[in-house]
Amino acid sequence: MLAASMALTACGGGSSDSSVGADGTKLKPFTFQLNFTAGGFNAGFEYAAVHGLYKGEGLDVEIVPGAGSGVTAQMVASGKAQVAYADAATTSALIAKGAPMKNIMTVYQSSPNQVTTLTSSGINAIQDLKGRSVGVPTGGSQTAMLPILLEKNGMKPSDIKQVGLPKESLVQALLQKRVDAILGSTDAYGVQLEQQGAQTKNWTFADYGVPTVSTSVFANEDYLKNNADDVKAFIRASLKGWAAVIADPKAGAAAVKTYFPNSNEQQSLAELNAIIPLFCAGGATAVGKAPAESWSRTQDLLSSIGLLPAGTDATTYYSNDLLPAEAEMQQCQDGKPVPLAAK
Repeated sequence: MLAASMALTACGGGSSDSSVGADGTKLKPFTFQLNFTAGGFNAGFEYAAVHGLYKGEGLDVEIVPGAGSGVTAQMVASGKAQVAYADAATTSALIAKGAPMKNIMTVYQSSPNQVTTLTSSGINAIQDLKGRSVGVPTGGSQTAMLPILLEKNGMKPSDIKQVGLPKESLVQALLQKRVDAILGSTDAYGVQLEQQGAQTKNWTFADYGVPTVSTSVFANEDYLKNNADDVKAFIRASLKGWAAVIADPKAGAAAVKTYFPNSNEQQSLAELNAIIPLFCAGGATAVGKAPAESWSRTQDLLSSIGLLPAGTDATTYYSNDLLPAEAEMQQCQDGKPVPLAAK
């Protein structure tokens, strides 16, 4: 377990001696930019940090909270961050415009995004959104994907009234009925609404025509050229972290709390439990590796409305070269992660 002194300073990424490995060698600083605030949706990374998995790979990793996939993707595209975590559709759209980035490890094999309404709204089908107000998160991946969802369900953006809102305002805006629906997600807003006792109806993007690969680790390509071994080490440790929290979600939530003391441990646990079904969705055979077919399907969906150029090879957006051999990764079976003891 991590020393108590590190737990007290976890929000800063470690204790005063965290830059030195167990053998006394100096660890290499490594900053990892999240797409969102601390929570169960990034627990695998915090677990790897708190339990010394990164340290064991020679890295002194600092995990930095984010403000949305769109913001994080722009940070890497502009060189303000090097290795980060965001929705793959958002990062791919920037790559198509020339941003020097690659998706290198996919955690969410399917999107957690969904449209959420209160049962009292009278909205009983996704087409009932016509003429209604929909809260959309500023800088979130849901906003970029909304046109595809609407098109797949016989609508267009002008059919609804989009109300841009800060992410932290979406749940309250729905509960206070300032909007008729929100673009949310199973892993965050859905958890918050459930915890507040709201009765809701949900239409997931994946079930309503937008089954795209989702939240992935991605990196600046110039950084990858010069730091490939460090990135591979980070991925190895991260995959071990995710395997650990899949096996023991409570330990994952506790790790988030240790690294980010201001986080809500029970909420992190609910968020983590909500996303575990996504790790092996879409035909994935290993946690962290999206099938080529899923990337091709994502390319086709995004190009159908112009978010990506038509006819582009999907490998433009991703690479599996930095992943461990699949035999060394946690396997998927029947859409679920295989418990490590049963491998």
